[in-house]
Amino acid sequence: MDSLITQQLQAGHPWPMGAHFDGHGVNFAVFSTHAQAMDLCLFDAEGQHELARLPLPCHTVDVWHGYLPGAQPGMVYGLRAHGPWWPDKGHRFDASKLLLDPYAREIVGHFDWRQEHFTPDRHYPGHKLGHDNAALALKGRITHDQFDWGDDSPPGITLADTVLYECHVKGFSKLNPRVPPEVRGSYAGLAHPASISHLTGLGVTAVSLLPVQYSLSEERLRKRGLTNYWGYNTLGFFCVNPQLASGRDGKTVRDEFRTMVRTLHQAGLEVILDVVYNHTAEADESGPTLSFRGLDNASYYRLPADNPSHYENYSGCGNTLNLRHPKVLQMVMDSLRYWVEDMHVDGFRFDLAPVLGRTDTGFSAQAAFFVAMAQDPVLSRVKMIAEPWDTGPGGYQVGGFPRGWLEWNDKFRDCARRFWVQGAAAGEEMPAGCTRGDFAMRLCGSSDLYQERRRAPAKSVNYVVSHDGFTLCDLVSYNQRHNLANGEDNRDGHNDNLSFNCGVEGPSDDPMVKMLRERLQRVLLANTLLAQGTPMLCAGDELGHTQDGNNNPYCQDNATTWIDWSEPDTDLLAFTQHLLALRHQLQPFANTWYSGIADGNGLYDVSWWNADGTVLQHEGWHHATDRSLACLIGKPGRSATPLLLLFNAGAMREAFVLPPGHWQALLDSSHPRGQSDARGAGGLRIPVAAHSLMLLQDTPPG
Repeated sequence: MDSLITQQLQAGHPWPMGAHFDGHGVNFAVFSTHAQAMDLCLFDAEGQHELARLPLPCHTVDVWHGYLPGAQPGMVYGLRAHGPWWPDKGHRFDASKLLLDPYAREIVGHFDWRQEHFTPDRHYPGHKLGHDNAALALKGRITHDQFDWGDDSPPGITLADTVLYECHVKGFSKLNPRVPPEVRGSYAGLAHPASISHLTGLGVTAVSLLPVQYSLSEERLRKRGLTNYWGYNTLGFFCVNPQLASGRDGKTVRDEFRTMVRTLHQAGLEVILDVVYNHTAEADESGPTLSFRGLDNASYYRLPADNPSHYENYSGCGNTLNLRHPKVLQMVMDSLRYWVEDMHVDGFRFDLAPVLGRTDTGFSAQAAFFVAMAQDPVLSRVKMIAEPWDTGPGGYQVGGFPRGWLEWNDKFRDCARRFWVQGAAAGEEMPAGCTRGDFAMRLCGSSDLYQERRRAPAKSVNYVVSHDGFTLCDLVSYNQRHNLANGEDNRDGHNDNLSFNCGVEGPSDDPMVKMLRERLQRVLLANTLLAQGTPMLCAGDELGHTQDGNNNPYCQDNATTWIDWSEPDTDLLAFTQHLLALRHQLQPFANTWYSGIADGNGLYDVSWWNADGTVLQHEGWHHATDRSLACLIGKPGRSATPLLLLFNAGAMREAFVLPPGHWQALLDSSHPRGQSDARGAGGLRIPVAAHSLMLLQDTPPG
């Protein structure tokens, strides 16, 4: 290191971005349009003492670069950017702040919310502060490692077969007694045979992981003694979160993550990452200077044209990344390719995805980011899932994303909840926005959103519960949120307020209340997993997981969010396994749009009926009180014979007249495990219990 400290940097190359070892030294390349100079700062192995500042000698097309001969992997470094402190023009350069390389593969240090990271008066930043934060700042470490992937290859699950399982790496295995204590709550814990066995036995095909990129907990949370458990506050877009690693067997964080991916792939499971490219952990104008703000604030962030000392806040988190800038777009694309090529993940779920497509005039499905993704030879082959809303104007874009993209479909979620839950115990009128016509539309792929845009039904990600809201158990057990533990006087989180009138808030020993709640959980699962589209389960819902009514537990890194494996609802688990087995075996709805028109043999691809056996038509689709209907699927996805779905969301048992055929029940959601031996011929009646559905198959004799 002593020889490195005294030498000058060579010119090097303006590519690749970040710090890269070539076997003889390290090339550094950092983007900044408006900086006037850029220093490379070298530190001891612990990152505590700054040993040298070496000016990057070259500035080529907005990239500062230099080459340090003899530098080796393991070296710790940071950056200092020199330039004007003009917040009113969008510039916030301050060379007293050590900055993290946006392309850092490994981050050194522990971040504390100290004044040294801020301007003198963070609320009135009139001039920059000279307090140096180097000893406290996060820094990058040079990496150059090889991983033995063996014969690893993407499982390549088709959309028609995909079942997403949204989970948190820590919360999934932290309390699982079948996982060794030393790896619980880690990447290794998710890859443990006990975890794999649960996932494969359940029948899901992909784990959709909450953020695993390096993130920070907000200052306000730390002051309350809380953390950002979910991780939607990214600082390092190329760095695996070390807090989710066990460190077992001496593996590096990167190797533990890659071992997890390889192990999941061997079990036939895909790995989808929830990624947050809409904002960074630097927050608004009163936030700290950690990386992007100090390197080139006016380029990395969207700033109001009439007040560039502030930030456009389409994320609700203080700032918005500026993907209109080519170099910011390049950083996002480089990051995504890194996770696919180096870490072998199979796709991404994009948080607040409309931000990625915001142009100068609003959201556009032809924005530069979408064009770049569509033509990229690596990224165009992986699964891309949008959370299709952000907090800015025109931010609700369900159905508006380009072809090739999947979308979380909240219209399916809301309609399913209203149809089955709202007013369920009292037999009230259907709530607004969920007539039988609405329900049928959502059940069959939401054609109003996707068909005219030439997008297949599987582009609709169907769900009734996600990490963001009540668990499935709590959805049918609470009418009001119970978020006091979050420290915001129960004001945070939206209030689902389904008001299904069980008369009891929270846990209950009343057998009738318990029966109704259990039945509602099963029918919501069945509705989701049998519908046309790509289904998503939230981890723990198959076990009856509760968060005690907290519907916004983003800051609860404790037993509130960790799945309790000690007393699983074994009936509910068996029901979900049976349900998913039926989906994979039969694929009730094909991944094609149905016409509702009969073929030459008089067989309709799909048709709809009233419980009395008459065709559902005209005003019957909009009847305010009728909660029952039947769907005859003449051309299922895999079943060789027609399938029949009977829906009864009413408070009383309903007798359905069977259409022509010989019908055998495969699923009855009113049964704790979904079992049924019911059968009947066309013209006969079959009873369907209240708040339940049945799936039947035409099984001709002989």
